[in-house]
Amino acid sequence: MKGLYSVEAGLALKRLFDIVMSILVAVIGAPIFIVVAVLVKLSSSGPVFFSQDRAGKDGRVFRMYKFRTMAGKPPDSMLVWTQSEEARITKIGRFLRDYGLDELPQVLNILRGDMSIVGPRPPLPMQAERHTDCQRMMFNMRPGVISLADVKGRRSIPMEERIEWHVWYVQNWSMRLDIEILWKTLIIVLRRQNAFEMDVREETPNRRMGG
Repeated sequence: MKGLYSVEAGLALKRLFDIVMSILVAVIGAPIFIVVAVLVKLSSSGPVFFSQDRAGKDGRVFRMYKFRTMAGKPPDSMLVWTQSEEARITKIGRFLRDYGLDELPQVLNILRGDMSIVGPRPPLPMQAERHTDCQRMMFNMRPGVISLADVKGRRSIPMEERIEWHVWYVQNWSMRLDIEILWKTLIIVLRRQNAFEMDVREETPNRRMGG
């Protein structure tokens, strides 16, 4: 029981950390939010924000928010990232993706309890349905804005490997691990390491699944 209480106390501390840090980011980063929103709007036609259904804790579907990084309205669902979608990324969108600034609106998801600062990245509901029982262990915790997979390779590693790291994170979670991931992610993002999606699929006439 002591171990159970320790885990529950740790998760409560993690949630408190999420709330405090998200409020600080929202308040201190307000000018950045405004500048990014204006740049996104001026860069191409379409809405400032992009929202999409994702699978979160216990597989519950929630609406995740990001700054739009593609010309026009991105597809609401995608199973693979295709060359045509890669080509639709705007110049400002590429900058936002490289430095993770497109994820800033997810402070709202954190405050609502949908997400955590650190955790497994939330997949699309259609992708979650294809997860094995072992892979579904990643849904035992709230999904994160950043993840252990970001530290291990970011977008340069295949999806299956990313999921393996998500599961490992859940199985070995601690606040110390979260702090280590935060620090290492900051360094990786500032250096723009592994910022480009390596698993870009070619278009096929009968198998276009979005971007």
